Amino acid sequence: MASAGAWSKRWIRPEVYPLFAATGVAVGICAMQLIRNITTNPEVRVTKENRAAGILENFDEGKRYSRHGFRQFIDGKRPEIMPGLNSFMADPKQ
Repeated sequence: MASAGAWSKRWIRPEVYPLFAATGVAVGICAMQLIRNITTNPEVRVTKENRAAGILENFDEGKRYSRHGFRQFIDGKRPEIMPGLNSFMADPKQ
């Protein structure tokens, strides 16, 4: 069992763990978007019967797909990441 501990200390250094975390988050985001696209996008047709239907005029489904929860959350908000810092830099108090 001592050799397994020596192997992990030699091959996986502590500096690598944040890289694993960042890569895991990126892969998770990609997987989430792929699953969302396959399951809810009206343009994606997985089954053979749906593909045979041709081009559909389903504007309501497309509107519902494009107006997802995150987009509704950020609607009406100012496009700033740090509004306090932006206002401090743009309008300094004299």
